[in-house]
Amino acid sequence: MSQSKASVLRSMLKQKKLIMAPGAYDGITAKLVEEAGFPAIYITGAGVAGTRLGMPDIGLLTLPEMVDAAKNIAACTTIPAICDIDTGYGNALNLMRSIREFKNTGVAAVQIEDQITPKRCGHTEGKQVVSKEEMVNKLKAAVLERGDNDLVLIARTDAIQVNGFEDALDRAKAYAAAGADVLFVEAPNTEEQIQRVSRELKGIPLLINLVERGGETPCLPAKKLEEMGFSIAIYPVTAWVSAIKAIRENFKVLKEEGSTDSCAHRMASFKEMFDLVDRPKYVALEKTYV
Repeated sequence: MSQSKASVLRSMLKQKKLIMAPGAYDGITAKLVEEAGFPAIYITGAGVAGTRLGMPDIGLLTLPEMVDAAKNIAACTTIPAICDIDTGYGNALNLMRSIREFKNTGVAAVQIEDQITPKRCGHTEGKQVVSKEEMVNKLKAAVLERGDNDLVLIARTDAIQVNGFEDALDRAKAYAAAGADVLFVEAPNTEEQIQRVSRELKGIPLLINLVERGGETPCLPAKKLEEMGFSIAIYPVTAWVSAIKAIRENFKVLKEEGSTDSCAHRMASFKEMFDLVDRPKYVALEKTYV
């Protein structure tokens, strides 16, 4: 019997090597993460909200919408996926329902944060957090609901911007005691803060969030993060911001020139497009069974 993706991720976390997990928001971006050779995928809530709804990451994405995205991504890839589930979509009881739903999607891990509902993107202003005690109880409820499933629980605190760095460290330690498998201190804004996170929370796997071109956290090289002791580095917007720029530029060419001839070199071929979604496999199945 093959290992679950959650078990695979747990094994990877024991190897003390940095797991680089670029963000994906649909099947295509997830398959591209795997094709590029990364060991894991990060299913970004901001990316799903932006691409599926055309709306910002302010808690508008619902549980069924994120479960659907997670299920599709897990089904079309073979590597572990870490899924952003915001606050768990409500209080401790809502979170228990969310854990029950995500256990059935095939994802390896879920990331739960201590913001109020509705939440905000972790690298934007105006965030608010629930009390440490409320988040501890939510995590205990999540552990209970998970039961003997291997699903990895990642606890994120957004307290740096709200209550300060010391409170964020204090919360992270409490979340580990409550049963979190991985700790995620969101938005340290200096290299010194990153080093303190790794030093003071040593002994439990740590996740860091790197948001290019405007995020709060310095985008340190993967090798340096691994040396500091981080277990997972997520890059939630890399695919999304790359796609926005490329599509915008190619649409501009199409509008101004009436064709895409001059930018065709920046586009995948028709064959590449269909090969990525395994069309040859389905053609062969059609010939056999249809």
